[in-house]
Parts: sequence; C-alpha cells; structure tokens
Amino acid sequence: MSAVAPATVRPVEPATEVDPWVQPFARLESGALFPQQPAWVFPLRKAGLARFAELGLPTLAHEDWRFTNVAPLKGLPFAPTLAAPTQRLADGELDARPFARLPGDRLVFLDGHFVPGLSRVGTASGGGVVTSLAAAFRTHAGLLERHLTRYAHGSANPFTALNDAYFTDGALIHVPAGRVIEHPVQLVFVASGEEEGRAQHVRNLILAEAGSQFTVVEHYLGRGTATTVTNAVTEVVAADQVVMDHLKFQDESRAAYHFAAVHADLGRASQVNLHSFALGSRVSRHNIHTALNGEGLECVLNGLYLTDGDQLADHYMVVEHAQPHTASHEYFNGILEGRSRGVFHGRILVRPGAQKTDAKQTNKNLLLSDDATVNTKPQLEIYADDVKCTHGATVGQLPPEQIFYLRSRGLPLETARRMLIHAFAGEIIDRVRCAPLREELDRLVWDRLEQDTQIQVGPHA
Repeated sequence: MSAVAPATVRPVEPATEVDPWVQPFARLESGALFPQQPAWVFPLRKAGLARFAELGLPTLAHEDWRFTNVAPLKGLPFAPTLAAPTQRLADGELDARPFARLPGDRLVFLDGHFVPGLSRVGTASGGGVVTSLAAAFRTHAGLLERHLTRYAHGSANPFTALNDAYFTDGALIHVPAGRVIEHPVQLVFVASGEEEGRAQHVRNLILAEAGSQFTVVEHYLGRGTATTVTNAVTEVVAADQVVMDHLKFQDESRAAYHFAAVHADLGRASQVNLHSFALGSRVSRHNIHTALNGEGLECVLNGLYLTDGDQLADHYMVVEHAQPHTASHEYFNGILEGRSRGVFHGRILVRPGAQKTDAKQTNKNLLLSDDATVNTKPQLEIYADDVKCTHGATVGQLPPEQIFYLRSRGLPLETARRMLIHAFAGEIIDRVRCAPLREELDRLVWDRLEQDTQIQVGPHA
C-alpha cells in the first residue's frame, strides 16, 4: 500500500521557540532510555525531531491553525514522560469509567506507559495480535519495521513529528485475514494530571488483513487538575474487504491540551468508519488523513463535539480519493455553549484518475449560548471530471418552528429542547455499528447533556 504523500513544509520558527521541546531528546541520544528497542527506531526518532525543529509550534499565522491558539503551551514546562511514572492506578479505578463493562481485550496506559495489571489480553485468538508497542518491539519487530511511521511520514503537523521523536508506548493490533473479532478492542489512555506540563506521547498501529472485521476504541481520560499534554498518533492500514470501526472518545481534564492524529491507508472494497467524540480538554485538535487507495471502498468520517465554558474543539480532515469508484461521507455535529469554540476544516481531495468519486461533507453546529463560536471551512479540491462531490455547513440555534411543533403537541419547553438536542447528537451516535458501544455512547452523551443548564434555559427561550 502506498504511503501518504509528503505535505508542504511551513515556515521555520526561531530556534528559541522550540529549544525547550528539543532539549530532552539528549536523554535519548545517551541510549539510557528505550534500550530494548531495535536499532532502526532511533533514526526515525531523530528524523521526527528534526522535522519538528523545522516546522516549529504552529501559530495563528498558519492557515491550518488560525482558529486554534496553542501559544499557552510555551508557558508550560515541557516534561515528556519518557520513563514509567511512579504513581499507579488502583485496582478497580477504571470500573466506573465509560466502556468498563464491555467485554473484550483492553490495554491500559498511564502517562503513555502500559499498565499490565489493569489490562486484559487474550480474546483475539486465531493468530491475531493485541499487545503494547513496547512489547511488540521484542516480539514483532519485523512487522513494526515494515509499517511504523510509514503512513504518517512527511506530515506537516508538528505534533506528529514530535510524537515520532518521543513516543513511549501504545498499541499494536494485527488482525489476520478473515478474522472477525466480536467485541471492541479498547485502548485506554489515562493522564495522571499530577505535574504541570507533563506530556504523554502515545503511538498506535492497527493492521487489518483482507476480509477482517473488528472495532477499536481509543479512550482518553484524565485525573488530577494539572495542565497536561496528550499527543497521540494512530496509523491504520486496512487491506481489501475490511470492515472496521475506529472510535476515539476524548474526555480529558478541562485543564488538558489534547492533540491527536489518525492516518489511514485503506484498500479495495473496504468499509471503514472513523468516529470522533470530543467532550473534554481545554483545547483539543484531531487531525484525520485518509488515503482511499482501492476501488470500491467506502469510508465514513463521523464526529460529535460537546463544548462549554472556554473549551475549544478542532477537527481537521483530509480525505484523499486516489482511485476510481471510491466513496467518502463526512458528518460532524457540534453542540456548543458558554464561550466555547468549535473549529471544523474538511478537505476532500480527488486525485487525477479518481473517476466516479462520490464524496459528501456536512458540518452542522448547534449554539446553545450567544457567546459560543464556530469556524467552519468545508473544502473541495478536484482533479477529475466525472465525480459527485458536495459539501455544506450550518451554524445556528434550535429551530423555533420545531420547538413550536413539539409544544403544540403538549410538550413542555424544557422537554422539547431536550428532545431536539438529543436527536441532533443521535444523528452521529447512530452511525456506530457496534450495538453495545452505541448504547453506551448514547447514555454517556445524554448524561453529559443533562448536566448542561443551557438545555433547560437556552438563549431566547
């Protein structure tokens, strides 16, 4: 499968801006850390650091970041968690967390390091692999050497480059041809929140052989109140006729900064759904780049962001149609209150020769306060002449005619508003194919909405 083409490199920031982010790498140069990793890993790390030093931290002057300000990061100490943390997760601590009761394999990480005592592995039989990345360097080094960093290579995202340099652990999931995994594979990443500026850099590699079917859940949550940074990169490789759901659920501390990227390389006649649910963090940014490299495949990008207070949730997507007869459908809904902000940038790229492309892109936003803001930019870039591509965006409040209709049927105002908001979120939740996961998400989102006082009062109620 082909790797994603390198993106254009942006202007270089002054060296003084990135020095604090580059200096900890000297500990890696000494060889004292990650001694079990193969020799081929270190050049990848060094190349990532060099690319980050060249790109620098993004500013509002960069077109792709002009609505998302990460300047406050410069005021934090940069403390990558290169060694396993001394604090521990207590037995049963995750039992009350979302998805805890779902059966299936579960890998748990604290500040980017594997916690075997709270993990469970072994249900993916039939030659499949579900293991931590650190362990995979010892047991599946050849597989990692063929794939790791290949699909995100050349990304113009500086946080992906930083992840190349500092990633500590994560997951390797390898599903063999024809294998059907009944229960979702869960990857749980916990930020301890005990030290200002502590950063976890996690890396996941998901390899799906031809005809396999499964679901993966990446769950990010936080403890403590310190301002932390999560920087996660997931590479997804799907061969022909794969049926897969990848779901990212982000609910970290309101003091946290969360940066994540998914790079997906998809094969012929596959059906791949990529979901994003962003509920937490002070600032979150999710980059998704999908390369549709096989005829007859369908990819759905589906997301919901709920924000309040001074939260910011940013989704940046590129869907690259590289072969004919491919379909992509993007559906992202935002529910915003307080002074929160939502950012959506969706780009459909149709390469020459990708005839019969069918691409749709929709971003809908519901503002529950007069101070909430959305910046949305759907975009088409087409180099083929026989395609069907549409895009659109809406920003507004609850439609008064729908509220009037429900009230005319005897429903109180509060109930009418709740029904409409729940239905708006349900459009996204209903596209999750795994029924137990979908039901859990519906409950989680509804509980979160129930805590929202704007649902009961709302602007201009």
